[in-house]
Amino acid sequence: MSIWWSLHLRREAASVPLARRLLLGAMETAGVDPDISYDLSVALSEACANAVEHGGGAEPGASSEEYRVTAYLDGEKCRIEVTDSGPGLAGPPAARPARADAEHGRGLYLIRELTDHVHIGDKPGRDGTVVSFDKILKWRADAPLLAV
Repeated sequence: MSIWWSLHLRREAASVPLARRLLLGAMETAGVDPDISYDLSVALSEACANAVEHGGGAEPGASSEEYRVTAYLDGEKCRIEVTDSGPGLAGPPAARPARADAEHGRGLYLIRELTDHVHIGDKPGRDGTVVSFDKILKWRADAPLLAV
């Protein structure tokens, strides 16, 4: 079984827990193992926080004031994409953890640690960044949407 959903969210801090709760609710309803759901929800929160903080364009406007979250549960895998309309990347993001005393810079590191595969790149043909990640799913024994 496959399910997917997509949200267009304003670049506001309040949008981050909304996306997280929607993902957790969908995973619980589908019967995904709670530990896997938690890992994916933390990764999603970090990607959304990055979009809120860094995802705006230089000019204020509708497209720079929002970002998109899309989640796919397809068989044994969940893939999540967070797309913003910011200036894009100046180069490949660092793959190292932030310093212990740093207040920022842990998001991408956490996403990489909590998921199985991560791709971070510029949005093709336009300004913006796409952060996509996936994780192999484990299912509860009583999962109603158990992958076959």
